[in-house]
Amino acid sequence: MSGSAPFKMRLVHLDLKGAPPKVSYLSEVFPLFHALGANGLLIEYEDMFPYEGRLRLLRAKHAYSPSEVTEILHLARLSKLEVIPLVQTFGHMEFVLKHAAFAHLREVAFFPNTLNPHEAESLALVGAMIDQVLELHRGARWLHIGCDEVYYLGEGEASRQWLQQGQNNQAKLCLSHMRAVASHVLARHSSTTPLVWDDMLRDIPQDQLKESEVPQLVEPVLWDYGADLDVHSKVLLMEKYRQCGFPRLWAASAFKGATGASQTLPPVEHHLRNHVQWLQVAGSGPVDTLQGIILTGWQRYDHFSVLCELLPVGIPSLATCLQTLIHGGFTEDAKLRVESFLGVSSLEITDAVSEGAGSFPGSDIYTLVMQVSLYLHNSVDTLLERNRYITGWFSPYHRRRKLIHPIMIQHIKPEALSLLSRWSTLVQQLEAALQLAFYPDAIEEWLEENVHPSMQRLQGLLQDLGEAAAHQAPPANPGLDKGRDP
Repeated sequence: MSGSAPFKMRLVHLDLKGAPPKVSYLSEVFPLFHALGANGLLIEYEDMFPYEGRLRLLRAKHAYSPSEVTEILHLARLSKLEVIPLVQTFGHMEFVLKHAAFAHLREVAFFPNTLNPHEAESLALVGAMIDQVLELHRGARWLHIGCDEVYYLGEGEASRQWLQQGQNNQAKLCLSHMRAVASHVLARHSSTTPLVWDDMLRDIPQDQLKESEVPQLVEPVLWDYGADLDVHSKVLLMEKYRQCGFPRLWAASAFKGATGASQTLPPVEHHLRNHVQWLQVAGSGPVDTLQGIILTGWQRYDHFSVLCELLPVGIPSLATCLQTLIHGGFTEDAKLRVESFLGVSSLEITDAVSEGAGSFPGSDIYTLVMQVSLYLHNSVDTLLERNRYITGWFSPYHRRRKLIHPIMIQHIKPEALSLLSRWSTLVQQLEAALQLAFYPDAIEEWLEENVHPSMQRLQGLLQDLGEAAAHQAPPANPGLDKGRDP
């Protein structure tokens, strides 16, 4: 199967900085990843890694234990998935620099995203992180050291002073830190090659890249998640990197998490087009220029942003993209195989809905999340904003004053109760399904972001209706007063 594919390595990215799956769920999806055509994983642990010693405070509440990481690696081997760990070492360092113990290592004191490259302690910190991660990933052929989106680099006080000296510039500053981190990896773990995201390298002049020695130390990963990827520009960029001396290059696409920070359902057609264009890039350059492709599945845009599409919800998109890479396009055979692997009767790539619930791991989550995302908010909006009895007789003005014609209660309450009951049942089913795959904090966050606002609007309507009804209650039986003397 892999012999005819243009990418020798096809890695599924697991972004664990949001909604990290339980190990039990990973045990179910790894065989599916392999069946779909993946032969590797890029695992971005962030705060889910079981750091020890001074780094222990980086652990999230439900961080994997060392034995769980070992189990994940064992499960990956069983499914013939080579693991590449990812440790952020420059940008996207929020999960480290948010802590008071490391805040003094920020490039800009107010922003926790970028590491100050001038501090010796900065290199010692990322070196310790790398060493702990590789201790649990012995034999890893590659380690991804991040280095993307190094925002505000050069804006710290130490950088400002450094940039005023001689021929110093921001590119030199960036390359210097990359070189230092990569050199640490190669000195301590000689059989492991560092990978870096390429966005900080793209605009650096060719001669400066050559002179930096970075091309002899790292392999860049060219990432582009757009549906309108510029094939010609990517081929030119690849040629630039090759001329600079980089021995191998990688590509990175996306199967989810790249079309909106709060996206809940992946636009499959967008991601399919992205992969079709990466196939064109691979076919336009010299054979085997690209070592492999990483199918990214971002779970948050950064440590502080909301959750993107959950992993189970992204699996139909992942299946479509992997099979497209295997078949050299989204052929009819690719479509039939995706439908077979997912257990759906008809795959739809132009919208989020496919016929049949599917039988893949997490398909119940996919179906229920789809229902919530497509219909919950709209159904509540329709009731509150288009129901003529509510808009005409129980408007916000009436609700604040608890005013209602008693007959209108009979027109509004049954429909509101029915809608609340229907959604409450579905949400209970979703919560139960999520508990099998995710930890409590991820479930709480997803429901609070995507379910609770609409449910609270419904409950608020019924509460106001009840209070208004109480205000309109008839007085006690007036006949009791008839026999009294004036």
